[in-house]
Amino acid sequence: MSSAETFEGIRVLELTTTIAGPYSAMILADLGAEVIKVERPGGGDDARSMPPHRGTGPEAESSVFHAVNRNKRSIVLDLKDPAGREAFLRLAETADVVVQSYRPGAADKLGLGWADVHARNPRAVYCSVSAFGDSGAAAGLPGYDPLIQAFTGMMSMTGQPGGAPVRVAPSLTDLTTGMWAAMAIMAALRRRDLTGVGEHVEATLVDSGFALLCHQIIGMYATGATPGPLGSASPITAPYECFETSDGWVMIAAGNDGLFARLCRALGVSELLMDERFVGSAARVGNREVLHEIIQACVGRFTTEGCLAVLREAKIPVGPVHDLREAVEHPVAVDRGTVLDAAVAVGEPPSLPMVRLPIDDAGTSRRRPPRLGEHSETVLRESGFSDDEITKLLESTT
Repeated sequence: MSSAETFEGIRVLELTTTIAGPYSAMILADLGAEVIKVERPGGGDDARSMPPHRGTGPEAESSVFHAVNRNKRSIVLDLKDPAGREAFLRLAETADVVVQSYRPGAADKLGLGWADVHARNPRAVYCSVSAFGDSGAAAGLPGYDPLIQAFTGMMSMTGQPGGAPVRVAPSLTDLTTGMWAAMAIMAALRRRDLTGVGEHVEATLVDSGFALLCHQIIGMYATGATPGPLGSASPITAPYECFETSDGWVMIAAGNDGLFARLCRALGVSELLMDERFVGSAARVGNREVLHEIIQACVGRFTTEGCLAVLREAKIPVGPVHDLREAVEHPVAVDRGTVLDAAVAVGEPPSLPMVRLPIDDAGTSRRRPPRLGEHSETVLRESGFSDDEITKLLESTT
């Protein structure tokens, strides 16, 4: 059995936008679930308009939308219209999962909340994705990935000492919230196997942000010190950071005493092993700046390739600091199948490539993301709507 068959037969109604919610549904789609993406009339998912795009006009592809919406079908419903709302609830009667990312309380006001879906389909798992959740001090506040990076303290620890707070480039809290949502859904489906009843689960950006900072939080309570930015360095050991070569940068991760000893010998500074300032990880962390200057003077004499060769010969963890193109075109990424071509129908133009999920295998489907409303008529017909109902629903969304 391939990973793409794991959730075969599971139907997911996705009522989400941007990154976190769509990513959770895409994970389930990659694992074989049937995902029906319900979008609003007009622009659909907000991510469809987010740059960068390939192409222009109606056929332009947003890279943000493309990244988190493969293997889905798209239908358009006006959920503010009673007919559209009723159509959604009829679809929910056939669903195993409903995932939504409205601001807390908004789905309930529309008549599409947990209680509404549960009344129509007690077996459905209902997942709410939001920034801060629907209870507590920040209940219902809107939020996006960079706001959560700032709120949780992540930005205060990112960048160079003395510099401005820095956002981590990947949308970490969005993407990890999508992962947590997918795991929460999987766990709820397993519990449904035992109880026969669905339940309401949630995933929030703020919880995801704090979870990513787990060892920094515990470290703060252990020492009483609030961590600040360290550039590329680590608070737990040294040297564990970037160093500049004569033509680039390398990352050296000499994370324990044995590796530090190998590094000193390889760089010709064995005398450091007898220096009490550098005996043990704690001492090296406490004297990181002095140690960095000494190692930097040694590394700076090498080209990047020369440094890699010498340190790898000594079996020291070291690697180049790639730009993104160098990284994804490196043989490691190619061997791992990191970037894959999207499968398109005969006669269609090529689509943007896709990034493989780490759990995917060779059997995983790679259908391009859907055009807005591409499958509206098909999905409604499959779900038992009459020709007259389909016509009225389609007319109400154009």
